[in-house]
Amino acid sequence: MSNMFTWKLHGDGKTLNPGEVIDPDERMTWGRTAGIGAQHVIAMFGATFLVPILTHFDPSTTLFFTAMSTALFLLINKNKLPSYLGSSFGFIAPITAVEAEKGVGGGIPAAGFGIMCTGILLALVGVLVHFAGAKWIDIIMPPVVNGAIVAIIGFNLAPSVWNNFQKAPDTAAVTLVAVLLIAVLFKGLIGRLNILLGVLVGYAYACFRGQVDFAAVAKASWIGFPQFHMPQADFSVLPMFIPVVMVLIAENVGHVKSVAQMTGRDYDDQIGTALFADGLGTTIAGFGGGSGTTTYGENIGVMAATRVYSTAAYWCAAAFALILSLCPKFGAVINTIPSGVLGGVTTLLYGMIGMVGVRIWVDNQVDFGKPLNNMTAAVTMIIGIADFGFAISGVKFNGIAIGTVAVLVMYHGLRAIGRATGAIAKDDDGLKKPEVADKR
Repeated sequence: MSNMFTWKLHGDGKTLNPGEVIDPDERMTWGRTAGIGAQHVIAMFGATFLVPILTHFDPSTTLFFTAMSTALFLLINKNKLPSYLGSSFGFIAPITAVEAEKGVGGGIPAAGFGIMCTGILLALVGVLVHFAGAKWIDIIMPPVVNGAIVAIIGFNLAPSVWNNFQKAPDTAAVTLVAVLLIAVLFKGLIGRLNILLGVLVGYAYACFRGQVDFAAVAKASWIGFPQFHMPQADFSVLPMFIPVVMVLIAENVGHVKSVAQMTGRDYDDQIGTALFADGLGTTIAGFGGGSGTTTYGENIGVMAATRVYSTAAYWCAAAFALILSLCPKFGAVINTIPSGVLGGVTTLLYGMIGMVGVRIWVDNQVDFGKPLNNMTAAVTMIIGIADFGFAISGVKFNGIAIGTVAVLVMYHGLRAIGRATGAIAKDDDGLKKPEVADKR
């Protein structure tokens, strides 16, 4: 254990020449390392806080559990795999659906149960992957299936975006334009923080328009524990939450692959422990009233920009997040963000979640010229976007749950029939083949 918390000092710890890299087991001076950690907190801040704001969870509680989950992730992966675990957007749709049915206050305990069960299932998947390997994930969830599931989790939220947008169209428009312009006008970290900075611009405009109520901020204490909520067992919510496991698997596997590519290290043997760690963190968050967690692409952006992969920096980030979570006044300020600002930023954000699924198709060269892929994705997208729904014995299934089951059954069922009839070749994986140059 002692060796795990020993990082080699890179050079003199003060200078980093162009092209130099700080490896996961290295660090700069603790002051500089803490600075990088603070930058990681800033990078994940906007996205992490949007989840509790949109789902009416307590921001401080959510931040508290992101710190705990990050620490667990680093421990379980023996400080070899750098990552910050922030709030997962995958939980927004099921939490919103539960709160629409049970009310904002009554929905949090039931949603917590759904988050906790999702975390347990992800942890079990992590154990299975650790011992059996990750190849079976590709068999069950090939790119066309995985992309469809991720896409509908984002696009399913489109109606809620319009609901917030139309409450204050001017504020929403200002926020959206600010987010878009900051991304294209600025390079480096400022451009990457376009969501956070765009929200600040929209918030300032909302204050000018008198749309912000600061009464709760004045009453909140400077120091105090977050609001913890015990989960309430409600198995009827599980069909809405279980599909999120697919998203978390995709996000974690993608994170491990990205870090491996950046650092030049082979992390394939840690895919299982990464899934297990995120599953355990999500379980604990659900048990205490926080939103589920996932590895964060925003922090991959920071590593790509700084070329500092030190896990020591992530311990600093977790410490900063923990300190902020113990300031109720800070959480109260976050809760004052009005609907118009949320409508503007989620117009982009939810669409981007959906586009992550599309990117999975593109990156893996899914061939939509093949009827199986085209039909499977088409039906799934309509089910998810239109939010098909039905109930069986009091258990409700929304568009995400139905779409997830539909895409798995359609793809594997139709594929099996096609192979049996000879319409689909046994070696056809549904991906585009690289073109071979004509040598004549």
